[in-house]
Amino acid sequence: MKLNYRIVIFALAIVFGIVFSIPSLLQTEGGKKITLGLDLQGGLHMLLGVKTEEAVKSRIKSTAASIKHFAERNDILIDGLTFDDSSVKFEVLDGDEISKFKDFLSEIDGVTTSINGNIISISLTPKEIEKTKKQAISQAIETIRNRLDQFGLSEPIVSKQGKDKILVELAGIKTQAEEQRARELISRAAKLELMAVDEDRNGRVMSMSNDDAAAYGDVILEDAKSPSIKYLVHEIPILDGGMLTNANVGFDQNNRPVINFKLNAEGAEIFGDFTGKNVGKRLAVVLDGKVYSAPNINERIGGGSGQISGNYTVLEAKDLAIALRSGALLAPIYLMEKRSVGPSLGADSIKASLIALVGGFVLVIIFMVLYYRMAGVIANIALIVNLFLLLAVMSLFGATLTLPGMAGIVLTVGMAVDANVIISERIRELLHEGKSMHKAIEEGYSNAMRAILDANITTLIASVVLYAYGTGAIKGFAITMSIGILASMLTAILGTHGIYQMLEKKIQASKDNMFWFGIKG
Repeated sequence: MKLNYRIVIFALAIVFGIVFSIPSLLQTEGGKKITLGLDLQGGLHMLLGVKTEEAVKSRIKSTAASIKHFAERNDILIDGLTFDDSSVKFEVLDGDEISKFKDFLSEIDGVTTSINGNIISISLTPKEIEKTKKQAISQAIETIRNRLDQFGLSEPIVSKQGKDKILVELAGIKTQAEEQRARELISRAAKLELMAVDEDRNGRVMSMSNDDAAAYGDVILEDAKSPSIKYLVHEIPILDGGMLTNANVGFDQNNRPVINFKLNAEGAEIFGDFTGKNVGKRLAVVLDGKVYSAPNINERIGGGSGQISGNYTVLEAKDLAIALRSGALLAPIYLMEKRSVGPSLGADSIKASLIALVGGFVLVIIFMVLYYRMAGVIANIALIVNLFLLLAVMSLFGATLTLPGMAGIVLTVGMAVDANVIISERIRELLHEGKSMHKAIEEGYSNAMRAILDANITTLIASVVLYAYGTGAIKGFAITMSIGILASMLTAILGTHGIYQMLEKKIQASKDNMFWFGIKG
């Protein structure tokens, strides 16, 4: 007996569909399951804005820190190192050393250098400014997503919205405390800086204004524990969180939570050089513009390790460590819009969607059986397998099911059976022309194939475009439509054709076309 490859593939599809969809249908612990979206299980919807101009300022500040470190490492004397929103300026005291700076600055991408005597000015090019702004948005999306993944939320949606906005959807957030914790974790800048305390003038910090501090190239920062305590620190940091490689929660000698951090090789070298040259002075550990500690440097600190102490709870320390590990935001973000979806509303949506899905499914099945008889039964088998395959693929890849996604499933039911309607009609036409049952079936599939492929491929292209350029709910619709179309191509064409081939002898022996295809007259 010749092996019917269509039936073999169809049987494998049935097994695959049942095995991988059952955990989702029964919500069992074992196996992968479909995650319900925000609109189905409730949660938090936020639209965030990004202050991209702050990323440009941060880039300039980082460039100034690199220049300062290069000068100190190579024993080059510079003076008047200042920076504003778009440029850095300084003077090289020994003109013979300018050539060294030229080589160093040529390695920095996206800057233009102007040399007037011994004074060097560096500014970002317009192209680099635009690139930095775009990078700030992309980095914010990635950072927020990493933080939420470590936070423990399942399938958070973080995507770009428009030119400079970020959409965040957190399904499963049900309490005010969970919402507040998530919002703080998302919005925390987590910008770590190690800054030198200006020991010569720090004693007068309480009587100084910000303008007075700026005249010395310093800034005034508050103590994180006691805002009444202030520190005068050099504005250009020794290094920043960009050189951080890890951060974990630990405990000090009094069993209080602290954050231990580790620097990369470059950061460790800078940290070691600075502490070696500044024994007896203080180094401020600054996080998001507040001084968490300012210990004395007793000796050179190698290895690139440090510690942030503060009045934390274990949960606060854990969230801060997550934020530091995920990386600092290049630009601050702010909340533009917030909506909360209650779980009861999600339950009502699921109920209404299931009624629509089951109702449409049952009506289609009844129509196919009444109108096409046995061909309708075969089409219904393919339709059921199609739904199992759709759920199985979504479960396997951990896709998120949204309310529009359920609408896509309802639409898929109609589209899946549509292929069999076209095939059955072609077979009926050929039987009316007097063709044998075998020839009518084979030519029916052959003639219908072009129309089916055209319809499905164009719909699939539209779904892919919707997924590529859509957001949130539109993506959910596109996912179920795409999977449903591909599954229907397998079940409605390959699967039903294989069934007809398997039953070919019985069909040929039958004199009752009405039983097989519902032909009247």
